[in-house]
Amino acid sequence: METKEILEELNRDYKAPEIKEEEKKVADKFNAAHYSTGAVAAGFTSTVLAPETKHEAAIIEEDLVRYERVKKKGYVRMVTNFGPLNLELYCDMLPKTCENFLKLAQRGYYDGVKFHRSIRNFMIQGGDPTGTGEGGESIWGKPFEDEFKPNLTHTGRGVLSMANCGPNTNRSQFFITFRSCRHLDGKHSVFGRVVGGLDTLTSMERVETDNKDKPIEDIIVEKAQVFVDPYQEADEQLMAERLEEAKKKAAEAVTAQNKPSSQSQNGQLTVFRPGVAKYINMEASQQKGHSEACQESAVKKRKTVGYKLVNFSSW
Repeated sequence: METKEILEELNRDYKAPEIKEEEKKVADKFNAAHYSTGAVAAGFTSTVLAPETKHEAAIIEEDLVRYERVKKKGYVRMVTNFGPLNLELYCDMLPKTCENFLKLAQRGYYDGVKFHRSIRNFMIQGGDPTGTGEGGESIWGKPFEDEFKPNLTHTGRGVLSMANCGPNTNRSQFFITFRSCRHLDGKHSVFGRVVGGLDTLTSMERVETDNKDKPIEDIIVEKAQVFVDPYQEADEQLMAERLEEAKKKAAEAVTAQNKPSSQSQNGQLTVFRPGVAKYINMEASQQKGHSEACQESAVKKRKTVGYKLVNFSSW
């Protein structure tokens, strides 16, 4: 009896775990890779995976699809308590790094943030809300990889570059150079430059610092304003292209549906003649052959070009 009661109680209280089916993403014309997902091979060789019989194109990461359409540079103004700094971002060359900086500026992430480190004749560093040099977060919530271009170097004054604590550890911190720092090439991603407000940068450099390179007088980003956002334009372009492709496919489907076929409306094949080949429309094929013959006869014969030897007795 006890066993029976336990089983009945178990049947009453037991709840089967909910099986959540993940929505399967389908590749379209724009994010379909030239290689497959490999699910067919994996299902064929594995005893754990469900068998697959249809090859499907792998899906390219959406950001990569967007970045292909980013062709312009971005522009941001940082208004500090020492004056404005106008920044040009190389969005067309370093799309991920620039998008991180630009989106953080749009969200107001840098507003009220101090430049926590300044070294005269070297650089000034900011972008950390904690002001310690150890904080900050990217728009993805995790560090992202470095982006390097051989033509983008730490050459000259006003170079905008990412601060990090090692390879592929970029978050929100950045620095602006006071002079060339070529020893940083290949270690920090150069993603922009100061195109206006170099006098502001000079005033910031003159601020005295303590023995930990922290400015004695606060240097604060009061407001970061985005002037040009090429990522928004790229998103709008991609959306328009996908909408156009959807309209095109819908039109092709309607055309295919209305296309006449050898079948009648009730789904039966149309009989054109009795006996053998009764389902073949001979009149249509004869008309096609006659038109092709006319086209061939209309083609002009190529003119034969040649020459003949003559003597010079008439000279």
